[in-house]
Amino acid sequence: MNAPAKSEDFAVTAPAGVFVETVTSVTHYTDHLFRFRMTRPSGYRFRSGEFAMIGLMVDGKPIYRAYSIASPSWDEELEFFSIKVPDGPLTSHLQKIRVGDRVLMRKKPTGTLVLDALTPGKRLYMFSTGTGIAPFASLIRDPETYEKFDEVILTHTCREIAELKYGFDLVEEIRNDEMLSEIVGDKLRHYATVTREAYSHQGRITTLMQNGKLFADLGVPALDAQVDRAMICGSSAMLKETKEILEAAGMEEGANNKPSEFVIERAFVG
Repeated sequence: MNAPAKSEDFAVTAPAGVFVETVTSVTHYTDHLFRFRMTRPSGYRFRSGEFAMIGLMVDGKPIYRAYSIASPSWDEELEFFSIKVPDGPLTSHLQKIRVGDRVLMRKKPTGTLVLDALTPGKRLYMFSTGTGIAPFASLIRDPETYEKFDEVILTHTCREIAELKYGFDLVEEIRNDEMLSEIVGDKLRHYATVTREAYSHQGRITTLMQNGKLFADLGVPALDAQVDRAMICGSSAMLKETKEILEAAGMEEGANNKPSEFVIERAFVG
């Protein structure tokens, strides 16, 4: 299995029209999850919640996959949160990157998990499983999110407790950031659940929505299409089931060109 190409290799092999950026930090959370940050191209613009195509040169060819940009649009660097797939065409290599290595990134970001795709509301739910938390890592650190909503509820469901750490780290970073903590105040609420270990909040998020425990635990009313808005990012089964629950509550799916009550990212599963 080849290691990622080093910086000196890219001067020759980087495809035309592609950014080549330098890894600035890598954090491994579990055997299956890691976060990394890299330099941000000069003039690169994106909306919080969008994704980019990032990749590496492997055996002389570029391999790309869609990754949500986990950093907010104002950040000077770009952050990504990734799974590790032993035989994955890209992640089997990406999980080995170190500070100073180079990563490819196509120039155009896109995606549906953006504030512009939602109509005005009072409460914003962000439903995520696994690495599906990544776009919300961007949005919960964006001041615009709190300008548009009075309450932001981030849910994150994983199999094991250790897999929740990235989400807890994000919230802690916000609380300890002088500027963000003042903007966010008490508007952000973090609801983490696990499915394979005993935990204070246990079970699939869709089950906890259907039996009402999510709303009871948070002390909020059941879903109301008049005031609630939602974003969904996770496994394909979770996307389908959560969408059905929201539609049963009278909410309609929106898009960049037709804002509505909820949006789903279908470009990949987290």
